Amino acid sequence: MHYQNERNYGCRVSDDWSFRNNKVAVIENELIRVVVLVDKGADIYSFVHKPSDTDYMWRSVWGVRDTTKFLATTGDSSWMDTYEGGWQSCAPTAGNLGQDYQGAPMGQHSEISHMPWDSQIVKDDPEECSIKFWVRTYRTPFYIEKTLTVKKNDPALQIDFKLTNESADNSDCVWLEHIVFGDPFLSEECRLDLPNSKILNLNEGTAGNRLKPNGKGTWPFTEGPNGDVDMREVPPKSSKLEDLAVYHDLSDGWYAITNMEKKVGIGMLFSKEIFKYVWNWQVFGGGQGYPWYGRHYNLGLELCTSLPDGMAYPGSKDKTAFNLGTGESIETSLKAIAFESATGVKEIKNNGTIITN
Repeated sequence: MHYQNERNYGCRVSDDWSFRNNKVAVIENELIRVVVLVDKGADIYSFVHKPSDTDYMWRSVWGVRDTTKFLATTGDSSWMDTYEGGWQSCAPTAGNLGQDYQGAPMGQHSEISHMPWDSQIVKDDPEECSIKFWVRTYRTPFYIEKTLTVKKNDPALQIDFKLTNESADNSDCVWLEHIVFGDPFLSEECRLDLPNSKILNLNEGTAGNRLKPNGKGTWPFTEGPNGDVDMREVPPKSSKLEDLAVYHDLSDGWYAITNMEKKVGIGMLFSKEIFKYVWNWQVFGGGQGYPWYGRHYNLGLELCTSLPDGMAYPGSKDKTAFNLGTGESIETSLKAIAFESATGVKEIKNNGTIITN
């Protein structure tokens, strides 16, 4: 892109940047700026609401690695060793360590978040910009494409996805959009809003849980060790909690988190037919020992086609992973929408309009 027309107004896009030896792309307009680590999974590393100078994305204490100068001590922890926080795409597996995919050893959350992606600017105009990223997996037979688009004076980032099975046989897939929010945006002044849904607790009942292991509920309440827990609330870091819950059977495809003190928030609008589950990963100063050592404060609201590892819903024998035939693709779109509010969100319309409380 040596001869790209550079611009300092309206919509802008460039993939001619680098950070710690990682190729980086930046796409922005007057209201939002999004930074993508092209060489590291096409991760969304930063998502900034410009008017309030708010970056919604969580960052781990170890941040972005220069993998040309960093060697992991074991292959089993490659996800954690290079996990900078932010937002990853994970497919065709997502969940725990030590999985095997049709004979291929797989680590946590599959391989595409560790791989360099290709990129190409497909539209560069003051009114609208788009950039496409794509990758072909090593150990599994998938081809993944995603295109990021911003429009003039629009607080939404649109992402269009396409995932294709290139195997000569049918292939199972778990597809996770691993979206994690952190401080200083995240605080106990935040409120989580979802449409009507059911809740399944998936924590293991270790020290530092606020949710009852294998408990259930109906939004916004789920079972805790000492009564119902209101999942709209975000505990402080001093609470030393760590939990995992899953929202499912959503009446509509959206969620929102609002910092009512800062009067700023972010919402996700997505297909509930594709992303049937929202994993709610919560590390509020909890997680003693490796890898968190009690240092982190983050809230994951992760869109997924399935339960972790494609496991069956408790009481069922049917796996939740979906299956694609040879050459078959699945396509979907989502919007990540920055907004201002001091009261939380009642609804996100299909056109992306935020209806506040």
